[in-house]
Amino acid sequence: MSVGKNEPRRDGPAKLTGRAKYLDDLDIPGCWHGVTVRATVPHGKIKSVSYDPSFPWQECVIATAEDIPGKNLVALIEADQPLLADGIVRHREEAVILIAHPDRATAYEAAKRVKIEYEPLPPVFDMEKSEKVFKSFKIERGDVDAGFAAADVIVEGEYRTPSQEQAYIENNAIAAYEENGILIVTGSIQCPYYVLKAMKQAFDRDETKIRVIQTVTGGGFGGKEEYPSMLAGHAALLALKAGRPVKIVYDRHEDMTATTKRHPAIVRHKTGLMKDGKLVAQDIEVVMDGGAYATLSAVVLSRGTLHAAGVYECPNTRVRSKVVMTHTPPNGAFRGFGAPQTLFAVELHWEKIADVLKIDSLVLRQKNIFKLGSTTATGQKLLESVGAEECLQKTVKGSKYVAKRKEYDRWNKSSKNKTWKGIGLAVCHHGAGFTGSGEVYLASRAGVALTRSGELIVLAASTEIGQGTNTMFAQVASDALGVPASWFSVETPDTHKVPDSGPTVASRTCMVVGGLVSRATRELKRAFEAEYGKVPKTPADLKKAAAVLCAGKAARRFEVQYEKPPEVTWDDATYRGDAYGVYSYAAIAVDLEIDKLTYEVRVNKVTTAQDIGKAINPLLAEGQIIGGSTQGLGWALLEEPIFKDGIMINGQFTNYIIPTSLDTPPFQVSLVEKPYSRGPFGAKGVGELPMDIPGPAVAAAVKHATGRLIPTLPHTPERIAKALS
Repeated sequence: MSVGKNEPRRDGPAKLTGRAKYLDDLDIPGCWHGVTVRATVPHGKIKSVSYDPSFPWQECVIATAEDIPGKNLVALIEADQPLLADGIVRHREEAVILIAHPDRATAYEAAKRVKIEYEPLPPVFDMEKSEKVFKSFKIERGDVDAGFAAADVIVEGEYRTPSQEQAYIENNAIAAYEENGILIVTGSIQCPYYVLKAMKQAFDRDETKIRVIQTVTGGGFGGKEEYPSMLAGHAALLALKAGRPVKIVYDRHEDMTATTKRHPAIVRHKTGLMKDGKLVAQDIEVVMDGGAYATLSAVVLSRGTLHAAGVYECPNTRVRSKVVMTHTPPNGAFRGFGAPQTLFAVELHWEKIADVLKIDSLVLRQKNIFKLGSTTATGQKLLESVGAEECLQKTVKGSKYVAKRKEYDRWNKSSKNKTWKGIGLAVCHHGAGFTGSGEVYLASRAGVALTRSGELIVLAASTEIGQGTNTMFAQVASDALGVPASWFSVETPDTHKVPDSGPTVASRTCMVVGGLVSRATRELKRAFEAEYGKVPKTPADLKKAAAVLCAGKAARRFEVQYEKPPEVTWDDATYRGDAYGVYSYAAIAVDLEIDKLTYEVRVNKVTTAQDIGKAINPLLAEGQIIGGSTQGLGWALLEEPIFKDGIMINGQFTNYIIPTSLDTPPFQVSLVEKPYSRGPFGAKGVGELPMDIPGPAVAAAVKHATGRLIPTLPHTPERIAKALS
């Protein structure tokens, strides 16, 4: 039917032709424009606020923490981040005052006419010196000390990864207004029900008096997971005080300097091995920088911790991790969600081990890699859908890895060549869905509706942010019912229209929410068979069947709720058990060369194989893999937020460099399909997986080319030159 076919993207034509309306494209009658007055010190007490008397303040609406009707809180996990600073600021760019005006330029001018005086307090910028821990975890398997005592060789290493800007094409943008007593928030939102939760507390209203609607959204990559809750609160506060709609649209500089980034991390490895390369013990320490407030740091750290030992079986493993506070803007969700940081460390550490043991890192990986029946660091036994070995085999073969290593060794020995050449490898796993008991806690719901006129509508809060969600949902529903995908539309994520399907994060949309859509559609199928006698096969037949099933109602909904697979067990207290229902797997080879004069890196080819269970739409899956891998190459080679006194000083695309189409190398992508019995038609997650492994593969290739292992990203020309000096 539809699953497994390259159905055209549903959102493609409107975006391609410019007909898609993003928040800033919407002409909202009577709308004013909101701006934010932000802190100029990283840590301090607010002593006074003054307003330039020469400015016409009577034309503006001003909001402060005193105007918040509910709790001065951005509700998420911890109740530590205020909607507006009240007395103390804990990072540069923290929101202190809001201003709205009918004219956007005048609103910005008004913000310049506000003066805030502070009593400075001592800031902490170094995560290693921070004494405030947001969250810590510990995983332990076996007897680590005995494992090291039995090891022939012990190898230690320290690895560092930087922050990263999500760089979505559309900046953060939210509008708010009140209509018939309902506070309506609409805009560029990744997780509508997160926003709803935050608004309920800040505005002391229940869900019947708040409505959150996603507009067409130009990318998210995690950067629009939690931050829109802050921005929605700001827009709504101004809108209620002004008594009219208010729109807040950040410019690029404000978006880059004030909003969340990937967590910087330091990861230390101590690894015990036998002479033949067999793993016997691992002791891993992880430190992440959470910034000034907790946001999602606890769950980012959790995923990073659970992936820190890599895709390898080791009988004795200890992982200790913590995320700490610094006086910098809070860090939050970013594609990969903590796993890229720890996977960079474990994968690059294999290159160091290879040097010590004098065994090729490919051989070491093959000896220790997860197989069917392997046990993870948390004691989870991998009983199905384990494609790590096949991904590695396909990548090695497709990249000609072994032959290229020898060829480039010969090339690099010649002083006549103007470049060094290298090829590097990495392998990873990525847990699909929320960690441990997370999916049980979410209790996500999704469904389908049949209208009396014969419309079929998918009902889910999962958002289309460029990854192809709406196309995939229609394909899954299509095959579950046995009708063309074109028969299904997908409802706009609107908290007054769709059930809470959980957030659009954690590589869960296809596997978890798609699974719910499939189940709900099968319930509709049973209703057709029981009440109409068959599943309709033509549009005319569908209308007749709809009249029977709806029986005078405008529509009939079929909703289901997530049910934990009975074989999945997890203990949050001990961090033992099935951390995820299943893992996706990937391997990558990066083939590159380095200019001997400028130290610039050119990636010539990327070869990757990725096990995603089942490709619902192979072309969309391949697009996700190429896009995510390119984002990973940017983190590995180009992207480096520079912070000074707690603020990002290169917050614009003139000097924060991301890959363009000209920087994107040729890709050879292989889809490995090891079906997962609990996923829709066997599907697992794909969204985050490609981000996890370009970093260590690039670093391994640079090491192969230059002979220098550089344990810090990104591998800029300056960093390579310093390593070779």
